Amino acid sequence: MNSKAIPQITFAQRLNTSTPRSLSLFLAFWFSVCVGFLVGIFEYLFHKHYTIWVPVVVSTLTFILSFFLFQFAVERFIYRKIKLIYKNIHQLKLKKGQKSKSVDLNTDIIAAVNKDVEAWAKDQKEEIEYLKNLENYRREFLGNVSHELKTPIFNIQGYIMTLLEGGLEDPSINRTYLERAEKSVERMVNIVEDLEIITQFESGQLILHKEKFDIVELARDTMSSIQYSAEKNNVKLVFKEVYDKPIYVKADKESVQKVLSNLLVNSIKYSKQVGETKLSFYDMDENILVEVTDNGIGISQEHIPRLFERFYRVDRSRSRDIGGTGLGLSIVKHIIEAHNQTINVRSSLGIGTTFGFTLAKSR
Repeated sequence: MNSKAIPQITFAQRLNTSTPRSLSLFLAFWFSVCVGFLVGIFEYLFHKHYTIWVPVVVSTLTFILSFFLFQFAVERFIYRKIKLIYKNIHQLKLKKGQKSKSVDLNTDIIAAVNKDVEAWAKDQKEEIEYLKNLENYRREFLGNVSHELKTPIFNIQGYIMTLLEGGLEDPSINRTYLERAEKSVERMVNIVEDLEIITQFESGQLILHKEKFDIVELARDTMSSIQYSAEKNNVKLVFKEVYDKPIYVKADKESVQKVLSNLLVNSIKYSKQVGETKLSFYDMDENILVEVTDNGIGISQEHIPRLFERFYRVDRSRSRDIGGTGLGLSIVKHIIEAHNQTINVRSSLGIGTTFGFTLAKSR
């Protein structure tokens, strides 16, 4: 015959799953049993006429008296302090505007406190991890900003010192160095402006003005505006197919133009000696997929997950030589996500890179 073992309940488990009343009953019962047992032994040893009713009466009276004493002690010295802890923890967990609920001592308050403390500890641990990540991000961000601004500042300082040390009187030097200083100032201005754009997107201050427009026409205008830079770097900007009909999307036209411009300029910067960048459009039912494909140097797979981070550069030395703020792709990502759309990238070293993003189709 199989029999199941009866689980043993420890005092700690009893304390963890009891109300003040049930805990007082538990303590009073065992205390009265012990007193009755001791009285019974005393009666048996020292009285000739042993009667069972004496330990029973003593146990009953002890039980009644000890029950009220234990209940008073538990509620006064233990549960009310636990209640205060519970209310404080619960108050910390309340969101702004919520009201604190009353705590009933007759409920299983220890279990409730235990549950809330565990949940609170978990939340605090997650918050600490979040703050640590935020601090690491802040430290890395400040380091990147200072590093990006340091180069043009040092350049300007060097140009000014050269001019002050006699170059100002030399016509062949002063204009060249002033033009170089102007370029360094322009670089700093571009960094600050790009940071401001990202901040506006992240804080929700930048409002998108969505309108219906032809994405093919906008792409053609954007390609024309950077045609000189493309020809200078021996890069041909073309459409993958002949798009003789308009493709209408609904988005912020100015922001989308910035996305196209940043992606096209990026493809020019990282092109081969003779390169080609193609634009293509695909109908995806509810959205239009726009792809910018180049046959440039490509990107290693290890860099792709961090490609849209601020100031992240695949090749830092090459990136600074060809200019840019290191914020272009981050701005692109923020603009696309502000439209509730997606952007992706696929690339192969030595073959090229394709950036693709979606825009809502306009009916």
